[in-house]
Amino acid sequence: MVVHIGRYRPSLEYRDGGATNERVIVQALHPNVITAYALPRRAVNTVTLMVGFALLTAVAAQIRIPIPGTPIAITGQTFGVLLAGAALGSRIGAGSMLVYVSLGAIGLPFFAGGESGWTYATGASFGYLLGFVVAAWLIGRLAEQRRDRTVVTAVPAFLAGSAAIYTLGVTWLWVTVEAIPTFNGALHAGLYPFLVGDLTKAVAAGLLLPGAWYLVDRTTGS
Repeated sequence: MVVHIGRYRPSLEYRDGGATNERVIVQALHPNVITAYALPRRAVNTVTLMVGFALLTAVAAQIRIPIPGTPIAITGQTFGVLLAGAALGSRIGAGSMLVYVSLGAIGLPFFAGGESGWTYATGASFGYLLGFVVAAWLIGRLAEQRRDRTVVTAVPAFLAGSAAIYTLGVTWLWVTVEAIPTFNGALHAGLYPFLVGDLTKAVAAGLLLPGAWYLVDRTTGS
């Protein structure tokens, strides 16, 4: 007997195993994302992936590349966000970023430079952290529409996710930080120094995902 609860939601599948019945929990990943192709469809895998990509983003946030002549450093944080959305889909990807933000907000040193805590999470960086959740959802939605399978469509998808992050991040800076009274000032503080780095990350992700799909297709014979 198979009991389905909504579209692309976990379901319970009962198989007649003779003396006993085997119960299999089907994971909630959208069927078009790469992890749904590469891994068995079980709820434990969904939870593991959600937490795993949150931890990956936390590790990537500690990677810092200083920009010569400026106090700004490029981090790998947004790269983790892009990958989470594409690999997990809209709902699970956004959920993974919610886990990431929540763990950092309660005190784990998960944010860029090892920062943490509620004050940091709700301060000047709040717009960017909210943008991570929105970007993961957006990229995941595009991945569910198979936009992550070729470089031509994947790179624009990741650029759209980066745009979501900076739209929310820069707007929040402008609205809340008294030292940045103009939107142009917010752009100079929160966008322009990161453009080259984030373009590089979007292109790297746009090459990585189609390459991963190629390997999965060869392995599964799709």
